[in-house]
Amino acid sequence: MIEKKMVVKNRLGLHLRPAGELCRLATEYRSDIKICFRNKEFSAKSILGILSACVQQQDEIRVVCTGVDEKEACDAIADFIEKQV
Repeated sequence: MIEKKMVVKNRLGLHLRPAGELCRLATEYRSDIKICFRNKEFSAKSILGILSACVQQQDEIRVVCTGVDEKEACDAIADFIEKQV
């Protein structure tokens, strides 16, 4: 299991477009990928899960990856979230 904390920089948070892109990226990996926010876990492979988290700008989230390609998945997801401005 690999875990990274990060702050969402996108001024609109994880709204529909970045949530869709994040979901598409997450499905490229075999690992289980979760977004943890406000003591709840949401699947990064579910656009509805991501949207239901209601993550806004400046919110701190944790990305937790578990599986055979967890390091690559976690790095890719973290890179994606960091670049969303």
